[in-house]
Amino acid sequence: MNTDPIADMLTRIRNAVMARHGSVNIPASKIKRQIADILKNEGFVKNCILEAKKPQGVIKVDLRYDEKGNPLLLGLKRVSKPGLRVYAHKDKIPSVYGGIGTSIISTSQGIMTGDNAKRKGLGGEVLCYVW
Repeated sequence: MNTDPIADMLTRIRNAVMARHGSVNIPASKIKRQIADILKNEGFVKNCILEAKKPQGVIKVDLRYDEKGNPLLLGLKRVSKPGLRVYAHKDKIPSVYGGIGTSIISTSQGIMTGDNAKRKGLGGEVLCYVW
């Protein structure tokens, strides 16, 4: 049994990038789907597809590499954990590597990037950093 499914998702992606895989399969949930969509929209991964399998489905994440074979996704870090939740006020949403990376925030209006949360004036739980 996995007690932190988001950390498991990030670890699967991190391991697949280090092994230079083309894609990785992740057990599906709504939160993981939203995080995968953010990774796609921010350009860190090519595509994410929900494959309906029993009992819960699988998210297939296609990883992106440049023409030299270097991954575009350099790092993932879980911030808020089940044992220590980390929250950010709307005025103190963290930036990752001076704006090069992205923070993913769980707000009252759903999961979004830190930049979107700043624009909307929302704070929330800091799920992870991606760069």
